[in-house]
Amino acid sequence: MPAVQPTASSARAGTPCIIRSYPAACVQAASRGLGRRHPPQPDARPQRLGGSFPSRPRHTARGPTPTPSASLSPDAPLAPSSDPGFGARLASLAIALTNAFPVFVVGAAVLGLMRPASFDWFRAEYVTAGLAATMLGMGLTLTFEELRQVLSRPRQIAVGFVLQYTIMPGSAYLISRLVSLPLDHVIGLCLVGSCPGGTASNVVTFLAGADVTLSVAMTAASTLGAVVMTPTMTGLTLGTLVPVDGPALLLSTLQVVLGPVLLGTALNSCFPRAVAAVAPACALSAVAVIALICGRVIAANAAAVLAAGPRLLLAVAALHGLGFALGYSLSRLVGLPERAARTNSIEVGMQNSALGAVLAAAHFSAHPLAAVPCAISACMHSVMGSLLAAYWRGRDA
Repeated sequence: MPAVQPTASSARAGTPCIIRSYPAACVQAASRGLGRRHPPQPDARPQRLGGSFPSRPRHTARGPTPTPSASLSPDAPLAPSSDPGFGARLASLAIALTNAFPVFVVGAAVLGLMRPASFDWFRAEYVTAGLAATMLGMGLTLTFEELRQVLSRPRQIAVGFVLQYTIMPGSAYLISRLVSLPLDHVIGLCLVGSCPGGTASNVVTFLAGADVTLSVAMTAASTLGAVVMTPTMTGLTLGTLVPVDGPALLLSTLQVVLGPVLLGTALNSCFPRAVAAVAPACALSAVAVIALICGRVIAANAAAVLAAGPRLLLAVAALHGLGFALGYSLSRLVGLPERAARTNSIEVGMQNSALGAVLAAAHFSAHPLAAVPCAISACMHSVMGSLLAAYWRGRDA
């Protein structure tokens, strides 16, 4: 009989998670929507035919039990290669490279600092477009039904959301005043604190053995909430220091964050099979874009970064350290389980620093060094988050 291809909706039906994370999405997308062949008879074992599997199932009438040489593994995907493991190996490679995102971010920052001319090709207008592309990639891992299902875990998501937009903006303001940062750096640090959680937090949550489903749900919630919360918290922390154009910040956040996320979600809902084919590259491309943005910002302000000295580095490290520590301890204090508390720690401690850099360049052009703390933040929270994940994994081993 002809093989019956499952629909995209049936492929999703058994998925227990609310929203797939980038790492999980890469693995799931390698097999989602690609279909399975009819199971072999009990005596049949998968075996290659002349070194390759046929690219299409053979439609034959019901007959005797197929011979071992003619049967196929029920799990063999319809990959675009004759190698049955091509799709799985491609997804595994993408995940491995994505998990090494701190190496790419720090490497780009060091290159931008030591050889600023290396990023001359990555012009300023590419930064905004690159961040929008990253948000589009995040949207490709979501569906509208999954966004609605986020409401099934309101308490945990609400706790993380409140911690995200209270701990980080407040800590950024207090730290910047305590260490007496110059105004440009105060603006940059407060912008970082007012941004939503970054997509890299999903990768670190995966590495830490925390709740990946909750992590992605929280990232989606804080990203959508950023349309209102980022301009609001920026105004509260900086309104007494510099003029803050709230409506312009709101418009930028809509264009760079909400619009691309909703577009990606719509594409995934309408064309799930096509999206599944490119999903393994989404996380990796996001890492590459974030690294390029950080390297570009550092390169454009290399002299200022070198001149900033340890005071700015200390301020950025303290901001993220407080986010990790308070996110975990306060989550435990209100009764969240260990895995949810770890997730909150990572979500609060890791920010969408690239968005901060874009907003700094677009709305605080009179303070050109405001983007420097954002670039340093992207490197700092990536390294600190990875070390924290390694600690938790080691403790659980």
